[in-house]
Amino acid sequence: MNLKPIIMTTLCLLLPSEFLFADANLSVEENRLDKAKQVMPAIFTPLAVELENFAQQVNQAENLTALTQHVLRYGTKLWQQSVMQFKESNHFDDRVLYWSRLEMSKLVKLSPVYSSLLATQQQDILWKLELLTRGQQDIKFDKNTDKKILITGFDPFFLDRNIDQSNPSGVAALALDDLVINFEGKSAEIETLIVPVRFADFDQGMIEELLAPYYDQVDMIVTISMGRDNFDLERFPGLRRSAKAPDNANLYTGADQKTPLVPLLNGKPLTSPEFVEFSLPAAAMQKALGDYKINDNKNITTLSGKRTAESLGQLATETSVQGSGGGYLSNEVSYRSIMLRNKLNASLPVGHIHTPSIKAFEPETSKKIVEQIKQMLSLSLTEI
Repeated sequence: MNLKPIIMTTLCLLLPSEFLFADANLSVEENRLDKAKQVMPAIFTPLAVELENFAQQVNQAENLTALTQHVLRYGTKLWQQSVMQFKESNHFDDRVLYWSRLEMSKLVKLSPVYSSLLATQQQDILWKLELLTRGQQDIKFDKNTDKKILITGFDPFFLDRNIDQSNPSGVAALALDDLVINFEGKSAEIETLIVPVRFADFDQGMIEELLAPYYDQVDMIVTISMGRDNFDLERFPGLRRSAKAPDNANLYTGADQKTPLVPLLNGKPLTSPEFVEFSLPAAAMQKALGDYKINDNKNITTLSGKRTAESLGQLATETSVQGSGGGYLSNEVSYRSIMLRNKLNASLPVGHIHTPSIKAFEPETSKKIVEQIKQMLSLSLTEI
């Protein structure tokens, strides 16, 4: 009996239509592009000319060298033009960059040269594209300021719930990039990056690759993500993943509250303490005025249960389930950035801000969030 028609019929009944017609060569994120273009076509307009030019170049590329050159050129350009477009539009919208990046990676995969490359070459060129379009080569502290601050935001996520989802942490990164802030006679230049919501990129060391060069160059590193109802300064990040939620590639870790899992770094489990402590000037940051309360969040979960920790020493014998920042990638970017600080014996403040959450796209709310983050960073200048 030929089972193929039966299997296909069953799949048609079980799977949403967008998955039935997905291109197997494209990622889950790239396969959302068609739906995104239907729901919010205006998102693709601001950088359409640049994407058209990129498409022509990669389709005409005759070898790996030429394709790589186009990725290097247009990858950095996409970040720069996204920041410029963001600030000129005043729309407080991070989605243009996110979806344009996916369009670029799709164009690379569909280019004639790409299919002829070895798998390792394909991975390498896509990795370069990811890093460049996230601001890696645009970090230039060239202003004559007293201090230097590096911040990171995240891509939009949970896009199968809301395809038009924005992320106020990504908005903050675009809004504050290359900005100079001043407070009580001190000045600081801010440079920014945006990181993916994908477990695999974290396991491959993207956070370490992006941040490691700056621990001896800057005066503070702040990772930011979307969180709960108010601002939370996450004091005790935990080592392990425990969230059941998928990432943007619709991958699950298999972890949960009873079986929290240790993430990887370049293919090997992280061998690090169960909890670390941030070093942000929390008291100063909590004075930032705005619509939202700013909590110094010390709540954590271990295999022994939930508790509020007053010191890192209290957690020395515990197994982490959730850090103050939870059990997802928000907690993990914080943990990894602090572990880097500790391993490099750096003395600069490093820590995480969870922003209030938004549903789908709320530009006015994101604007208020950004203004309060800017205040937090300004108030920090008295302490760093």
